Amino acid sequence: MHSTDNTLFKPGRRDFIRKSGLATLGLVIGIDSTARAFNITRLTESVTPFEVSPFILIDVHNNITIVNPRNDMGQGTIHSVPAMIAEELEVTLDQVTIIQSDGKAKYGPQTSGGSSSIRTLWLPLRKAGAATKEMLINAAARRWDVPAQACYASGGKVFKKDSDVSLTYGQLAEEASRLEVPREPALKQRTDFRIIGKDLKRKEIPARVTGKAVYGIDVEVPGMVYAAILHSPMIFGKVVTIDDSDTLKIPGVLRVIRSERKMIHCDTDSVAVIASNWWAASKGKNALKVQWDHAGLAEKLHTDTYFEQCHAQVKTEGINHHETGDFKRKFDSATSRLDVTYETPFLAHVPLEPENTTAHVRQDGSVEIWAPIQGPGETLPDVARYLNIAPEKIKIHPVLMGGSYGRKAYIDFVKEACFLSSKLNVPVKVLWTREDDITQGPYRPGMLSHMQGFIEDGKITGFHHHIIGESILRQVFKGLADNEADPWMGEALGEGNNKYRFKADKVSWTNVKTEIPIMWWRAVNASNLGWGQECFMDELAHLAGKDPLTARLELLEDERYIKVLKTLAEKSDYYTPSRQGTGKGIAIFRSFGTICACCITVSVRDKAITIDKAVSVVDCGIYVSGDTVKAQTEGNIVMGLSAAIKGGIVFKNGICQQSNYHNYHIMRMPEMPAVSVYVMENDEAPGGVGEPGLPPVAPALGNAIFAATGIRIRKLPLDLTMP
Repeated sequence: MHSTDNTLFKPGRRDFIRKSGLATLGLVIGIDSTARAFNITRLTESVTPFEVSPFILIDVHNNITIVNPRNDMGQGTIHSVPAMIAEELEVTLDQVTIIQSDGKAKYGPQTSGGSSSIRTLWLPLRKAGAATKEMLINAAARRWDVPAQACYASGGKVFKKDSDVSLTYGQLAEEASRLEVPREPALKQRTDFRIIGKDLKRKEIPARVTGKAVYGIDVEVPGMVYAAILHSPMIFGKVVTIDDSDTLKIPGVLRVIRSERKMIHCDTDSVAVIASNWWAASKGKNALKVQWDHAGLAEKLHTDTYFEQCHAQVKTEGINHHETGDFKRKFDSATSRLDVTYETPFLAHVPLEPENTTAHVRQDGSVEIWAPIQGPGETLPDVARYLNIAPEKIKIHPVLMGGSYGRKAYIDFVKEACFLSSKLNVPVKVLWTREDDITQGPYRPGMLSHMQGFIEDGKITGFHHHIIGESILRQVFKGLADNEADPWMGEALGEGNNKYRFKADKVSWTNVKTEIPIMWWRAVNASNLGWGQECFMDELAHLAGKDPLTARLELLEDERYIKVLKTLAEKSDYYTPSRQGTGKGIAIFRSFGTICACCITVSVRDKAITIDKAVSVVDCGIYVSGDTVKAQTEGNIVMGLSAAIKGGIVFKNGICQQSNYHNYHIMRMPEMPAVSVYVMENDEAPGGVGEPGLPPVAPALGNAIFAATGIRIRKLPLDLTMP
């Protein structure tokens, strides 16, 4: 079975090992005799386990299986991560079966997030493939009684040089399993890559576009029931009374259960309607009458109050993250200076596939979970703690995610299914509605960027970014003291990411707390902070009487940044004079190890602003698939524009005012501009690509609107109608 087959959960196809021939004697790289990866049920006792890396299995029939430790949510890890192993193992992706890691500790960190998959696994997984290849070559050399240098690997076989003699990997597996694992295997040079850096067809795409791919929402297991969950309209409300008389009259409804939602930083109540089918569960939920205790929540959950508190902190100094050149003294004495504030709203994740989980907590203490989650390796111990059982008793089946953007790393919905199954002793499928998804959070935090800067002798020499808002580190992870600057925020603007060189430079932080639940959102802090930084750079450039791109180049010494900006200028025709009523805006930002610059062109017709074109240039170092880099950057442009021009999340009197796509708007096809993405070529270490394309999009648009209209907008969302 190839990696394009995602129907592993259908009845009759659970015994994956036996059907793929892996249950016979062979080389198992890092999978022990009780391991189950994705839907592998059990390796038989005849398999000789051999640990060098948890990611490669080979049987005597030359069936090669690669375990992918980064679950796919659309970012392409189901292709790109195994490609790194296959490259060094000297096999094609057509020759391997790709399965998903199941959360066991042997696979190491398994969270798809932070644009980390390629940049953190680049060397470990290539070494896993190279080490396995060397062991197979050494096994063949011993059998032929020749030096290892007289052999080479290609296409799943080891060949004796200058002859037609060869052995398959499967024929060598048993002998290879007895050899010492090379600690520093030789890695291929970039010029020798056959998979990495090539735009190869992704084998799983046909299943996705034809509807054959299995996402979490598609999972069915024998004997399961459905659960529709009524959450408090004020998120943290407590159940007072439940009237389920009308609900229990609906055909198919089985029970109504008082439930719980275990959020990371707090707990709250909910009520679950259990039914034999989803339609009945949903109707039963709508008929349910619950009285909630909302005491004190109306005041705590209110975005206007939160932003008022944020703006009240603009005049404070904040806590320094870093400072050079005594910024305050120089700013106070500067004759040419700016002091302005930028604002970004709260945002929902709204993945196309809402949160869902199918869980079976059995009476014998074992647990099986089928869920679209970003981190099986982190979910497994978390669920074990929640259920107070040993991690070894839990089997996780990570399935494809229909989008996530950070939401499915927050596993409250997984625990809901586990709680209900533990009460019912049957498999339970919990499926959130779009309304649950939007009204219940968590959200990207709304933030302020209070910006200060000054000009000396026509040059931008001073820059201060004062970050004001709630902290994910503080609210969610309880990891920030009141007198401490948020290190995650500071890192996003620190020297590793911000390469502008000022005589006086400062980053400070003020924590404004809120009970509105927050969490990672695509590009995390960079999605907020890029807006203030790059729009303010334009403001300072105009104050200095300079072209915005030229002003940036004057502040940069880093050659990679300079090349990215010059390439952007070329590809976007930036220096070609704009026609009357049009304007170009640029922005550049580094996040997750990757530099991305964006240029957006807008035009004004009949007092309406149209986004005509977006050009992005990406420097992510060495990449696995250029096509994936472009696809992710295109997706970032779409999401970045949506975040820039569509309304955010608003809480009034404790209740989220948005509930579905009718009032939480996203970009529509007719609104989409022409898009071009260019990927820089170099030999630098890999950076991430899932998120870095987003931060420069909104500021590039804001700067373009100013260039076309002379109107400077500092608060998102941007209004595309002229006053």
